[in-house]
Amino acid sequence: MSDKFERAIASIKKNCDVIEAFDQLDQLQVLVSPENLVHLVDFVKNDESCQFRQLTDVAGVDFPERANRFDVIYHFLSFKWNFRLRIKTEINENGSLPSICSIFPAANWFEREAFDMYGIQFTDHPDLRRILTDYGFEGYPLRKDFPLTGNIEIRYDEMDKKIVYEPVKLQQDFRSFDIQSPWEGTKYLKGEESK
Repeated sequence: MSDKFERAIASIKKNCDVIEAFDQLDQLQVLVSPENLVHLVDFVKNDESCQFRQLTDVAGVDFPERANRFDVIYHFLSFKWNFRLRIKTEINENGSLPSICSIFPAANWFEREAFDMYGIQFTDHPDLRRILTDYGFEGYPLRKDFPLTGNIEIRYDEMDKKIVYEPVKLQQDFRSFDIQSPWEGTKYLKGEESK
């Protein structure tokens, strides 16, 4: 582990209440409880041994079998020390995280995306509403229990000259499922070559 990682880890462990801080694959990783998230983010931005001044991403991961269903992961970059930080916290389906928009304004869009795709709530967010799906969209598409086909189908009705929302109907009547591999070529029956 390099000296810069050791200084950053020691500073974080001393000044912040974290579950764990360690170096993995040349990236500093910190596990923190939701209550201590804002303090940690503010600290790693302003501390001399860290200086993580750029938020690069906020991501969600769904584990439906766990009590704390969602991992929310924040990625930061320190230009001064040239290394990255990953902060991870866990929340349950009905829980919420404090927004970090007051510290990193770029978090606004990332937190809206996590809300839209997973349903993760962020308290004190300035504008928490859908960003990628339609306003009338029901459910959260990146949750593992969301149906692959979705719940509703959107199409343009030529007769009514408007967009129509309908329940999803999968038509299997006209589909022909053969188990033939497209890389093996077509095998014709005798008498069908001339057709």
